[in-house]
Amino acid sequence: MKTLRLLTLLIPMALAAFAGAAKAQQLSLGEISQYLNSFATAEGEFTQVNADGTISTGQLYIKRPGRIRFEYNPPDGSLVMAGGGSVAVFDPQSDRNPERYPLAETPLKIILDRTIDLSRSGMVTRHTFDGTATTVTAQDPQRPELGNIQLKFTGSPVELRQWIVTDETGTQTTVILGDLAKGVGVPDRLFNIIAETRDWE
Repeated sequence: MKTLRLLTLLIPMALAAFAGAAKAQQLSLGEISQYLNSFATAEGEFTQVNADGTISTGQLYIKRPGRIRFEYNPPDGSLVMAGGGSVAVFDPQSDRNPERYPLAETPLKIILDRTIDLSRSGMVTRHTFDGTATTVTAQDPQRPELGNIQLKFTGSPVELRQWIVTDETGTQTTVILGDLAKGVGVPDRLFNIIAETRDWE
Protein backbone atom coordinates (compact mmCIF):
# COMPACT_ATOMS: atom_id res chain seq x y z
CA MET A 1 0.00 0.00 0.00
CA LYS A 2 2.89 2.34 0.81
CA THR A 3 4.38 1.72 -2.63
CA LEU A 4 1.03 2.42 -4.29
CA ARG A 5 0.64 5.73 -2.43
CA LEU A 6 4.16 6.79 -3.43
CA LEU A 7 3.52 5.93 -7.08
CA THR A 8 0.20 7.82 -7.04
CA LEU A 9 1.99 10.95 -5.85
CA LEU A 10 5.19 10.59 -7.84
CA ILE A 11 4.00 10.68 -11.44
CA PRO A 12 1.60 13.68 -11.21
CA MET A 13 4.21 15.65 -9.25
CA ALA A 14 6.89 14.91 -11.81
CA LEU A 15 4.70 16.18 -14.63
CA ALA A 16 3.30 19.17 -12.77
CA ALA A 17 6.75 20.36 -11.78
CA PHE A 18 7.71 20.89 -15.39
CA ALA A 19 4.47 22.29 -16.78
CA GLY A 20 5.15 25.64 -18.45
CA ALA A 21 3.33 28.83 -17.55
CA ALA A 22 2.25 29.25 -21.16
CA LYS A 23 -0.53 27.10 -22.55
CA ALA A 24 0.94 23.75 -23.53
CA GLN A 25 0.42 22.31 -26.99
CA GLN A 26 0.71 18.83 -28.42
CA LEU A 27 4.14 18.09 -29.82
CA SER A 28 4.30 16.77 -33.37
CA LEU A 29 6.17 13.59 -34.26
CA GLY A 30 8.66 15.76 -36.13
CA GLU A 31 9.33 17.90 -33.04
CA ILE A 32 9.80 14.84 -30.87
CA SER A 33 12.14 13.16 -33.36
CA GLN A 34 14.15 16.38 -33.67
CA TYR A 35 14.48 16.58 -29.89
CA LEU A 36 15.64 12.97 -29.55
CA ASN A 37 18.15 13.44 -32.36
CA SER A 38 19.50 16.65 -30.81
CA PHE A 39 21.72 14.75 -28.37
CA ALA A 40 23.71 11.52 -28.56
CA THR A 41 24.74 11.33 -24.90
CA ALA A 42 22.87 11.96 -21.66
CA GLU A 43 22.93 11.07 -18.00
CA GLY A 44 20.63 11.58 -15.05
CA GLU A 45 18.73 10.01 -12.20
CA PHE A 46 15.74 7.74 -12.69
CA THR A 47 12.97 6.09 -10.70
CA GLN A 48 11.72 2.73 -11.94
CA VAL A 49 8.33 1.25 -11.16
CA ASN A 50 8.46 -2.50 -11.72
CA ALA A 51 5.64 -4.76 -12.83
CA ASP A 52 5.12 -6.00 -9.26
CA GLY A 53 4.74 -2.45 -7.93
CA THR A 54 8.17 -2.23 -6.31
CA ILE A 55 10.22 0.91 -6.86
CA SER A 56 13.92 1.22 -7.64
CA THR A 57 16.14 4.26 -8.18
CA GLY A 58 19.48 4.80 -9.83
CA GLN A 59 21.64 6.54 -12.41
CA LEU A 60 21.08 6.36 -16.17
CA TYR A 61 23.64 6.80 -18.95
CA ILE A 62 22.83 6.97 -22.67
CA LYS A 63 25.23 6.93 -25.61
CA ARG A 64 23.60 6.48 -28.98
CA PRO A 65 23.62 4.51 -31.09
CA GLY A 66 22.76 1.38 -29.19
CA ARG A 67 24.14 2.02 -25.70
CA ILE A 68 22.42 2.56 -22.37
CA ARG A 69 23.29 1.78 -18.75
CA PHE A 70 21.08 1.60 -15.62
CA GLU A 71 22.98 1.55 -12.32
CA TYR A 72 20.55 0.66 -9.51
CA ASN A 73 21.05 2.06 -6.04
CA PRO A 74 21.22 -0.19 -2.95
CA PRO A 75 19.60 -2.31 -1.75
CA ASP A 76 18.93 -3.43 -5.35
CA GLY A 77 22.48 -3.08 -6.63
CA SER A 78 21.68 -4.50 -10.07
CA LEU A 79 23.13 -3.29 -13.34
CA VAL A 80 21.50 -3.35 -16.78
CA MET A 81 23.54 -2.27 -19.77
CA ALA A 82 23.31 -2.38 -23.56
CA GLY A 83 26.31 -2.35 -25.87
CA GLY A 84 27.56 -4.20 -28.91
CA GLY A 85 24.01 -5.15 -29.90
CA SER A 86 23.31 -6.97 -26.62
CA VAL A 87 21.57 -6.24 -23.35
CA ALA A 88 23.23 -7.63 -20.21
CA VAL A 89 21.58 -7.93 -16.80
CA PHE A 90 23.86 -8.23 -13.77
CA ASP A 91 22.17 -9.42 -10.58
CA PRO A 92 24.16 -9.35 -7.31
CA GLN A 93 22.06 -12.26 -6.06
CA SER A 94 23.03 -14.48 -9.00
CA ASP A 95 26.18 -16.55 -9.50
CA ARG A 96 25.60 -16.61 -13.27
CA ASN A 97 26.18 -13.08 -14.53
CA PRO A 98 25.23 -11.65 -16.86
CA GLU A 99 21.97 -12.74 -18.42
CA ARG A 100 22.17 -11.58 -22.07
CA TYR A 101 19.73 -11.06 -24.91
CA PRO A 102 19.71 -9.08 -28.19
CA LEU A 103 19.00 -5.35 -28.01
CA ALA A 104 16.92 -5.77 -31.19
CA GLU A 105 14.40 -7.75 -29.12
CA THR A 106 13.54 -4.88 -26.77
CA PRO A 107 11.42 -1.81 -27.65
CA LEU A 108 14.07 0.34 -25.95
CA LYS A 109 16.16 0.08 -29.10
CA ILE A 110 13.77 2.54 -30.80
CA ILE A 111 15.19 5.48 -28.83
CA LEU A 112 18.76 4.17 -29.13
CA ASP A 113 18.91 4.21 -32.94
CA ARG A 114 21.51 6.42 -34.60
CA THR A 115 18.71 8.43 -36.23
CA ILE A 116 15.22 8.42 -34.73
CA ASP A 117 12.28 8.97 -37.08
CA LEU A 118 8.92 8.45 -35.41
CA SER A 119 7.12 9.31 -38.65
CA ARG A 120 8.12 5.97 -40.19
CA SER A 121 5.11 4.01 -41.37
CA GLY A 122 3.76 1.69 -38.70
CA MET A 123 6.10 2.91 -35.94
CA VAL A 124 3.72 5.11 -33.90
CA THR A 125 0.48 3.43 -32.85
CA ARG A 126 -0.79 6.16 -30.52
CA HIS A 127 -0.13 9.93 -30.25
CA THR A 128 -2.07 11.80 -27.54
CA PHE A 129 -2.04 14.99 -25.47
CA ASP A 130 -3.55 15.46 -22.00
CA GLY A 131 -3.17 19.23 -21.75
CA THR A 132 0.27 19.00 -20.16
CA ALA A 133 2.22 16.16 -21.77
CA THR A 134 2.40 14.54 -25.19
CA THR A 135 2.49 10.75 -25.17
CA VAL A 136 3.67 8.63 -28.07
CA THR A 137 3.51 4.84 -28.24
CA ALA A 138 6.03 3.35 -30.69
CA GLN A 139 6.96 -0.11 -31.88
CA ASP A 140 9.28 -1.75 -34.37
CA PRO A 141 7.17 -1.79 -37.58
CA GLN A 142 8.91 -4.97 -38.68
CA ARG A 143 8.45 -6.81 -35.36
CA PRO A 144 5.42 -5.42 -33.49
CA GLU A 145 5.13 -8.67 -31.53
CA LEU A 146 8.17 -7.64 -29.47
CA GLY A 147 6.17 -5.00 -27.60
CA ASN A 148 6.26 -1.21 -27.52
CA ILE A 149 7.57 1.83 -25.70
CA GLN A 150 5.33 4.65 -24.50
CA LEU A 151 7.20 7.97 -24.31
CA LYS A 152 5.93 11.00 -22.38
CA PHE A 153 7.19 14.52 -23.16
CA THR A 154 6.56 17.97 -21.79
CA GLY A 155 7.12 21.09 -23.88
CA SER A 156 8.64 24.59 -23.66
CA PRO A 157 11.33 23.31 -23.85
CA VAL A 158 10.74 19.76 -25.03
CA GLU A 159 11.87 17.19 -22.45
CA LEU A 160 11.51 13.43 -22.16
CA ARG A 161 10.00 12.75 -18.73
CA GLN A 162 8.97 9.11 -18.69
CA TRP A 163 8.76 5.91 -20.66
CA ILE A 164 6.89 2.66 -20.21
CA VAL A 165 8.27 -0.45 -21.88
CA THR A 166 5.78 -3.23 -22.59
CA ASP A 167 7.56 -6.43 -23.56
CA GLU A 168 6.34 -9.34 -25.66
CA THR A 169 4.62 -10.91 -22.63
CA GLY A 170 2.71 -7.72 -21.80
CA THR A 171 4.85 -6.96 -18.73
CA GLN A 172 5.27 -3.22 -18.16
CA THR A 173 8.21 -1.35 -16.63
CA THR A 174 7.94 2.40 -16.01
CA VAL A 175 10.99 4.68 -15.89
CA ILE A 176 10.49 8.24 -14.61
CA LEU A 177 13.39 10.52 -15.49
CA GLY A 178 14.93 13.34 -13.54
CA ASP A 179 16.61 16.20 -15.39
CA LEU A 180 18.83 14.77 -18.13
CA ALA A 181 22.26 16.32 -18.65
CA LYS A 182 22.66 16.13 -22.44
CA GLY A 183 25.76 16.21 -24.61
CA VAL A 184 27.99 15.21 -21.71
CA GLY A 185 31.07 13.03 -21.92
CA VAL A 186 30.08 9.41 -21.29
CA PRO A 187 32.96 6.87 -21.41
CA ASP A 188 32.61 3.88 -23.76
CA ARG A 189 33.79 1.70 -20.87
CA LEU A 190 30.36 2.03 -19.25
CA PHE A 191 28.84 -0.07 -22.05
CA ASN A 192 31.55 -2.74 -22.36
CA ILE A 193 29.77 -5.95 -21.35
CA ILE A 194 32.93 -8.09 -21.51
CA ALA A 195 34.87 -5.75 -19.21
CA GLU A 196 31.93 -5.49 -16.83
CA THR A 197 31.63 -9.27 -16.69
CA ARG A 198 35.28 -9.50 -15.59
CA ASP A 199 34.60 -7.02 -12.80
CA TRP A 200 31.71 -9.13 -11.52
CA GLU A 201 33.69 -12.37 -11.48
